[in-house]
Amino acid sequence: METNKKNSFMILLADDDADDRFLFKEAVDETKDVVLVTVKDGMELMNKLTKANGELPDAIFLDLNMPFKNGHECLREIKDNEKLKSIPVIIYSTSTNKAQIDSTYKDGANLYIPKPDSFSLLKKIVEKVFMLEWKEYKPQPSKDKFVLSIQ
Repeated sequence: METNKKNSFMILLADDDADDRFLFKEAVDETKDVVLVTVKDGMELMNKLTKANGELPDAIFLDLNMPFKNGHECLREIKDNEKLKSIPVIIYSTSTNKAQIDSTYKDGANLYIPKPDSFSLLKKIVEKVFMLEWKEYKPQPSKDKFVLSIQ
């Protein structure tokens, strides 16, 4: 994974919705100096991760509903891979289905963020993620800290 900024925090966003990728990039650009890499589906995500020459993202934001390989499949592959399993995976999905949230927790996700319905809420969520005490989220938080909201 190529980045222009050495020693920067790097996030990889996997989301098939171009508008969501654009808005996420805008929110990140307005809140923190990070390197953001985006992919449009699960196959592209896993190819990028498994072919990375040493440089892996500091965190992965993962949409669940993507073509070719969905977020659930990617999460399980990441957590089953010795090289990748320590990367925090933040589920970033429109779904607020309890069974889906429970499933991603069981599969090892570090955080679950329901996609907000406005840009200002997205910025607040991104800011909140950057302010988290990450030692509480690695390898995985307690269940009561798993779903992040701005309320």
